Amino acid sequence: MSDTYIIEVSSEPAGIVVRDKAGFRFFAASHRFNPLEGRLFRSAREAERVARELLSGKAKAEAAA
Repeated sequence: MSDTYIIEVSSEPAGIVVRDKAGFRFFAASHRFNPLEGRLFRSAREAERVARELLSGKAKAEAAA
């Protein structure tokens, strides 16, 4: 199992996630994904899902609620 994954959303590099003791930490590759910078995820797949939601605007709407 890999310790580092590249996350892309709609062919755009979103960032990488790196496994640590607590999960996967996100490092943004683009300013569009800065809200996720340093955030800890349970899995690389969860980080990808949240990055997709952020790009689509869904995460912003949920955060405002």
